[in-house]
Amino acid sequence: MIRMISAAILTIFAFELSVFAAEPVGLPPIVYPKDNPPSEEKIALGKQLFFDGRLSADNKVACATCHDPAKGFSNGEQFATGVEGKKGGRNSPTVINTALQQFQFWDGRAKSLEQQALGPIQNPIEMNMPLDAVVAKLNGIDGYKSQFQKVFGTDVTPDGIAKAIASYERTVLSGDAPYDRFKAGDAAALSEPAQRGMKIFFYKGRCSVCHDGKNFTDNGFHNIGLPGSDEGRAAISKSPGDKGAYKTPTLREIARTAPYMHDGSLKTLEEVVAHYVKGGTPNPQLDEEIFPLKLSAEESADLVTFLKEGLSSPSYPAHTAP
Repeated sequence: MIRMISAAILTIFAFELSVFAAEPVGLPPIVYPKDNPPSEEKIALGKQLFFDGRLSADNKVACATCHDPAKGFSNGEQFATGVEGKKGGRNSPTVINTALQQFQFWDGRAKSLEQQALGPIQNPIEMNMPLDAVVAKLNGIDGYKSQFQKVFGTDVTPDGIAKAIASYERTVLSGDAPYDRFKAGDAAALSEPAQRGMKIFFYKGRCSVCHDGKNFTDNGFHNIGLPGSDEGRAAISKSPGDKGAYKTPTLREIARTAPYMHDGSLKTLEEVVAHYVKGGTPNPQLDEEIFPLKLSAEESADLVTFLKEGLSSPSYPAHTAP
């Protein structure tokens, strides 16, 4: 099952209902839904489901296919790839620290991990399994049927699937990065270029206007000047002002989750910084926070160093398939 690295890096199981070790240094406490408290058995079941390709129509695509721990819980490609090699139109967002997100998916159409969990299973270009079909399939597997009875007191249900997967995803946490240690008083935790980059991040570059807080996101939606016809948040909010706006992602472990942006159009952090330096691509809904930055080549390089060095945990959680 999950190999636990350190209580300071990853929330670990205490093997008693709702009793867990402290969150990684630098993160706020995890808030658990009242109707879905964590337990060892539920998290283990959720992990098993997360890595199981049998939740898809072709028995090959699992949640972990697009959210691979070895690739920062994304997939390392521009777009998600589902059943029969079908490609989606958006980059796979990381699962890391989604427990701290107020919205799920790039457009925020789900307000909880439980709501999010069933979406990809049913999506015809992702896992392509109607809920009644996946429930029947899992109920036909004795191991799953007995596990659900032990955890939920019922056979397999959509609600149980969602709650188990969400419970596992809440354990995918990253903190205690060099930035956190530096802020706690360890002057040697960040190199000099990273320290310069940190100042640019919070001041001259104004990155922290949107990437703020302990999880480096404002949990909001912004049009940052990327071309394309995707409606973004506007498809959910029905507000024309939200056209081309997408959820601000966490920057924790950002060096592991390339390529970047909702459309995976920027391959490196250097390209990401260059995009913001030029002020994005003008459009009617461009956020007022997006404008050309006067950063030198050295300042841009220092900013990238901070993102790579400062926000990457030295003990990245080594989740592997059960």
